[in-house]
Amino acid sequence: MTNRGKVYLIGAGPGDPDLLTVKAQRVLRTVDVVLYDRLVSPEVLWGANPDAELIYVGKHEGEQESTQSLIFDLLLDRAREGKTVARLKGGDPCIFGRGAEEWLHLVRSGVEVEIIPGLSAALAAPALAGVPLTYRGLSRSFAVVTGHCAGGSGPHWQDYAHIGTLVILMGVKERAGIARALIRAGRPVDEPAVFIERSTTPWERVVDTTLGEVAAGAVEVESPAVFVVGAVATLRAELAPRAVEEAVAQ
Repeated sequence: MTNRGKVYLIGAGPGDPDLLTVKAQRVLRTVDVVLYDRLVSPEVLWGANPDAELIYVGKHEGEQESTQSLIFDLLLDRAREGKTVARLKGGDPCIFGRGAEEWLHLVRSGVEVEIIPGLSAALAAPALAGVPLTYRGLSRSFAVVTGHCAGGSGPHWQDYAHIGTLVILMGVKERAGIARALIRAGRPVDEPAVFIERSTTPWERVVDTTLGEVAAGAVEVESPAVFVVGAVATLRAELAPRAVEEAVAQ
């Protein structure tokens, strides 16, 4: 009988190693293999078992499917060798990261999997930038949406016209089109919006703008960034005044 190891599907959080969960830190110190994504910071990897095999499996434009197939194979191969494997994904492994697909693939192949949730940038980035996702009188709900779907399609933005706060991940490339679609769906042209680039890292940059400015192509942003739309963005001036002043100075 083939000796089977175990795979830990771990969320690495938004970047700052201090935001990694205690359980994730403990497990990383013991595993034999670490498969890590593009958004996992080097500081997080420094906490892994120094004898572990580190394998970079970040996806790049046009190579997503071939890389995903390689990930499936690597996870199965190492687990079937009887090794403990950490599949380390930025944010939370089950939020737009295909973590659940890897989980199901492994389970169907008879491999034991344990999930260790992570702090998603969808929640952490806005809060740390002074943008609470809900606030009495301003937003009673929020939705986390992907700005990019399989096959190049996008969400039906009219479904999100009346959600209090929208948090859009992987939406930098199509930001102007997304903003125009949201305005057509009924969201105000002057609705506040914020982009948080590389949240919790030394290279973090926050851009305060409006939906109309984004739609007009007037906002320069680099990926990865979290795109937040909603009235709660107006609270940033009071909750993070120093950060706002520094952003304006830039």
